[in-house]
Amino acid sequence: MNLTALKYIVALDNHRNFVKAAEACGVSQPSLSTAIKNMEEELGVRIFDRDSHPVKPTAIGERIIAMARVTLHNAAQIEEFVKGERGEEGGHLSIGIIPTIAPYLLPGLFRELHRSHPAIKLKVSEMRTSAIVEKLLDAELDMAVLATPLGHKGLLEIPLYYEKFEAYVSPEDTLWKQREVFSDELPSDRLWVLQEGHCLRNQVFAFCHQKSRTHAEYEAGSIDTLVRVVDANGGYTVIPELHLACLSESQKANVRPITGRMPSVGAGVSEPCPACVPVREISLVIREDFVRERMLNIVADTVKKIIPDPMLDTRLKKFAIKI
Repeated sequence: MNLTALKYIVALDNHRNFVKAAEACGVSQPSLSTAIKNMEEELGVRIFDRDSHPVKPTAIGERIIAMARVTLHNAAQIEEFVKGERGEEGGHLSIGIIPTIAPYLLPGLFRELHRSHPAIKLKVSEMRTSAIVEKLLDAELDMAVLATPLGHKGLLEIPLYYEKFEAYVSPEDTLWKQREVFSDELPSDRLWVLQEGHCLRNQVFAFCHQKSRTHAEYEAGSIDTLVRVVDANGGYTVIPELHLACLSESQKANVRPITGRMPSVGAGVSEPCPACVPVREISLVIREDFVRERMLNIVADTVKKIIPDPMLDTRLKKFAIKI
């Protein structure tokens, strides 16, 4: 058993077709089939069920392939680690990112990495948090940019920046007349939200005053769609701070800052509390066995060029990342 054989079984699992897997690996179909068969004979198990169409892994084969992905990931990390120690830049970097961060970070990330580190071959996949976490744990991604904390065993979270929430309110809504809105008084019956599976949806409901919804029958797939829905139908939505740059001047007039306040004592009136403003933490997330420290700092330094300085994590501004 060797790394080449592991590469072949992962390719076959990806394509579920011997010819396509062989093409992806740059070898002939008989060579790939023979290598996989030899590996099965060496282990004494069947990794793939060849009687199914398309071909699929056996139960034990699925576990072997999962371990093969991690082994190939670690082998690639060793090569990249050595390059980093030599001061060489380059190599492949796969990043996962959630849809509620991608529009604000990706354009600058591509631009800055291409300009400053052209030898890095960047591949970015946009998907929801649960899918990204699964791919990180399976070593199908090198790192991810996610809203945290996640609290997943086997993953490390490195805070990048903190982003406030803003209310985008229709002029027809009563909230529009207020200069600011308190997070504990946001009514959910007029709230338009993202679909299930978006972490931003859960964060918004976490600080909304009411938990039931009767008005927002539609759950959007993007923040831009939410803004358009509010423009056409009234009510309000909650958007991240960085989305303000995507609004027109007339739309910016519909934005109201969301603030918190100190808990009331007895019958006293609660006072505004700037420190209680709801925010989301955005972090770089990696596997605990990640070793490409130089690459990690290249990405973090790139983010620092894109995100406004007041939003950046104070430690990120002062120190390099050590793993």
